[in-house]
Amino acid sequence: MSAWRLLVLAVGLAVLGLGGWWWSRDAPPPPLSAAAYMPVATDLPVTPIPTSLKLDARKVALGKRLFHDKRLSRDDSTSCASCHRLDFAGHDMRPVAVGIDGQMGSLNSPTVFNAGFNFRQFWDGRAATLEEQAEGPVHNPLEMASNWHEVLIKLRRDRAMITEFERIWADGITPAHIQEAIAEFERSLITPDAPFDRYLRGDNQALNAGAKEGWRLFRDLGCIACHQGVNLGGNLYSSLGVMGDYFADRGKSIQKSDLGRFNVTGLESDKHVFKVPGLRNVVKTGPYFHDGSMATLDLAVETMARYQLGVRLSREQLSNLLAFLESLNGLYQGKPI
Repeated sequence: MSAWRLLVLAVGLAVLGLGGWWWSRDAPPPPLSAAAYMPVATDLPVTPIPTSLKLDARKVALGKRLFHDKRLSRDDSTSCASCHRLDFAGHDMRPVAVGIDGQMGSLNSPTVFNAGFNFRQFWDGRAATLEEQAEGPVHNPLEMASNWHEVLIKLRRDRAMITEFERIWADGITPAHIQEAIAEFERSLITPDAPFDRYLRGDNQALNAGAKEGWRLFRDLGCIACHQGVNLGGNLYSSLGVMGDYFADRGKSIQKSDLGRFNVTGLESDKHVFKVPGLRNVVKTGPYFHDGSMATLDLAVETMARYQLGVRLSREQLSNLLAFLESLNGLYQGKPI
């Protein structure tokens, strides 16, 4: 392994060992209901998805209902599930999100599966928790274009909804309780028991030869410096274009959404810095990148190797890496995602 790749890997592992402090110095700790149930750490910087979490079943059930409730949008046309379809691996399969009146956003919708393991939410990390994230789309004029006043009026006309809230909270329907219920449901959207999880737990036969070689390459090339933890990502920030000017080569003018973390902090050093996406079920969550510009996973992997690691992959290397990524496909409620 070359010296610079060793340096990249060492920095990444040091970040993990410090809890992601350097990259996430502005971020509060993850919510307890997600962090408290992480698997026991191994000698690797990755861990299997836990097979279950201790969640409030009442809030999960209510949150599921709200997640699919279109009354959260101004014209009752759009729900959380519109952009995060559970039958489409937790996203919408579009390059960028589409909100009410067919308005197009500027960012790709990340999968909601395993989002509870992310240290921040949104590509630019502007939401510290899933509760905080749940509020964003309601007020976004390109997504649901509503507000809590309008939402509460509609929900409080629903006697069954009132009863369901009051079974959990004495003060009934409030914006904070809506956010809490949706977040609890989203934390339940885990996809354990992927072949890679079984491999981490000691089943050496869970991965085929190609996937094992891909896993070796994933570590040796330095991918693991950023894609690590239970979600193989989602626990730190990184600049897009470490080993090359991705945006200059892209051939498209830079948009506000391309500035990433800069839009939150205003720091020059945060331009083009994004939360590293998790790789769980990544085979099924295309198109890829914050702008949805990568139509296929092989193109995304080749591009990341070039601009993040300075590597030109051979066909064999690419094939093996894709085999490894295929092994990250898990189960939702016992069924393949």
